[in-house]
Amino acid sequence: MFSKILIANRGEIAVRVIRACRDLGVGTVAVYSEADAGSMHVSLADEAVCIGPAAARRSYLSIPHVIGAAVKTGAEAIHPGYGFLSEDPFFAEICAENGITFIGPPPQVMSQVGDKAIARRLMSEAGLPVLPGTAEPVASLDEALRVAGEIGFPVVVKAVAGGGGRGISVAATVNELREGYRAARAGAQALFGDGRVYLERFLTSVRHIEFQVLADGHGNVVHLGERDCSVQRRHQKLIEEGPSPSLDAGLRAEMGEASLRGAKALGYRGAGTMEFLLDEDQRYWFMEMNARIQVEHPVTEMITGVDLVREQIRVAAGERLLFEQADVRLTGHAIEVRINAEDPARDFAPAPGRLEDYRLPAGPGVRVDSACGPGDGISPHYDSMIAKVIVWAPTRDIALSRMRRALGELRADGPGVRTTAAFHRQVLDHDVFRGGAARTNFVARYLRG
Repeated sequence: MFSKILIANRGEIAVRVIRACRDLGVGTVAVYSEADAGSMHVSLADEAVCIGPAAARRSYLSIPHVIGAAVKTGAEAIHPGYGFLSEDPFFAEICAENGITFIGPPPQVMSQVGDKAIARRLMSEAGLPVLPGTAEPVASLDEALRVAGEIGFPVVVKAVAGGGGRGISVAATVNELREGYRAARAGAQALFGDGRVYLERFLTSVRHIEFQVLADGHGNVVHLGERDCSVQRRHQKLIEEGPSPSLDAGLRAEMGEASLRGAKALGYRGAGTMEFLLDEDQRYWFMEMNARIQVEHPVTEMITGVDLVREQIRVAAGERLLFEQADVRLTGHAIEVRINAEDPARDFAPAPGRLEDYRLPAGPGVRVDSACGPGDGISPHYDSMIAKVIVWAPTRDIALSRMRRALGELRADGPGVRTTAAFHRQVLDHDVFRGGAARTNFVARYLRG
């Protein structure tokens, strides 16, 4: 096991990793920007190094600054959390060149899953169903129009290097595709430094189902069931739950086995997520793989009892998984909501400020992952997340009641601050969601306008 790990992140995920390290008896190094000098992750870590000004590109995204901090403090490994450098194969390579273990999959695997077109091809070869579309990036608008004519509208134009719901444009007509193709390419170049895009058929009414996988370096791969992430806005997740109310035991086993085939085909190592679309006929389609820990990982932890971050660290240290697929049991039901400093009434526009009144829910079956405290400011420089509220209960109905109670106890108020808490209560009270029938168009269809 490592003696010291640097956490190349901030906020609640940095706090989460520090806590896992402490459970393992591993020392921790926090890195922080000048804007985060007073942050919780800085105070919780054993050591802390300032790596630059507030701008992420000059601090958390600066590979030389992060590596320099690791070398300076003698950290043997780096945990990247999610976002920032977590899916950057070049960063993983630089870690290796400096004798530092990157807590994540090998760089070549990250490159494969990071290129969505390559990932589609590899998963198709592994026997996973993929939506009709292009196996390679689309080279021109004329080619995009030809492909759309073959597979039929609507289509979605996706950035090859995309992720997190970004770099996506949906087109239902030729004119929309003309505009969407240009916009997607320009957006992909601006967001990811890579303007390549590909096309696939767009399904208008689907569930978004993801399977958590864990793999060690000794050939052992397991999945830990699924999370349903269908409540979204602009392709970004808002509420996650597990198990999915839409899967029976047979389909769960089938999709789980497909996830294992995909991870094995890649030679995967660490924690990752196989993401699928489930259509109205209960057919599933591979969408992408996320080669990192997910924001919603606590849902899986609550229903399996597995500490995913701890397992990430153990696997990176060369240890074997402590359990096999037959040992995995899904118990009860868990739901997670993201409390963001955003104003749903203004199309979820950022609404940062200072938390003068901050009170977190507690009680049976309630977990809160947060790096905020009373008086803390929500920085406009980074992600707007204040906290994640997660509940567990023996049944989905009890979990829904428990989440309503938890949101009723939550206080996150201050000058300028607006949060998504009221929006989540609205979702929880909606008949479609309560009935387990929400799909990815749920927010646009029922809660807008």
